[in-house]
Amino acid sequence: MDDFHLLIDLHQHADRQGPGGENETEKALELAMIDRSEPLKIADIGCGTGASTLVLARLLNARITAVDFLQDFLDVLEERAEKMGLSDRITALSCSMDNLPFEDGEFDVIWAEGAIYNIGFEKGVREWSRYLNVGGILVVSEITWKTRSRPAEVQNHWVNEYPEIDVASSKISILERCGYSPMGYFVLPEHCWLDNYYRPMQGRFKDFLERNKNSGEAAAIVEAELREIALYEKYKDYFSYGVYVARKIAV
Repeated sequence: MDDFHLLIDLHQHADRQGPGGENETEKALELAMIDRSEPLKIADIGCGTGASTLVLARLLNARITAVDFLQDFLDVLEERAEKMGLSDRITALSCSMDNLPFEDGEFDVIWAEGAIYNIGFEKGVREWSRYLNVGGILVVSEITWKTRSRPAEVQNHWVNEYPEIDVASSKISILERCGYSPMGYFVLPEHCWLDNYYRPMQGRFKDFLERNKNSGEAAAIVEAELREIALYEKYKDYFSYGVYVARKIAV
């Protein structure tokens, strides 16, 4: 099994594929001042197995298109939606987030938790704008520096992993340049990383290695994840995901 399929195997049955939390999804909804009774059309882009999709479907009067390029993840989302009685509100769509088959102005809300880095923050917010109606809401979470300066070890790691990492003021400036009016911002707290993402992942390592016969490739993935966890635990005061809420304005 190659590294790509090993990563799918590790993350496919996780509640979430990145830091976040149900309370934080609901907090973003509150900042967006969305009327929960109003019929809405939402695209949840990079939805994974549906951690945010299911919260939105449960709390809103919405039709949600859940987008991910991995059908394996969408299969899990559909199973979970059926068990929760939410299948009628969610349509799964397997495609790339940089080649979306949507119409201009099709959606009232575009949501993307922990996923926009796949095409880059500026490219994502600029290109996805066309799919939002004027006055529509954009909610994205993005890896963000919490301080103006930071130790070289964590600086070098994240600049190498994701050169677009920056402070919140720079991300907000991008939103303004791309035709949005910022409405709110907050930082994901520590439990979103440790309790909701890293600790459950660590609990899956043993079975993951056994399923894959303790191969060198599987062991290398576990080691890489452990290094990332250690980096977060050491430097969590310097970075997190920032959640950005903005409204599309007429330009």
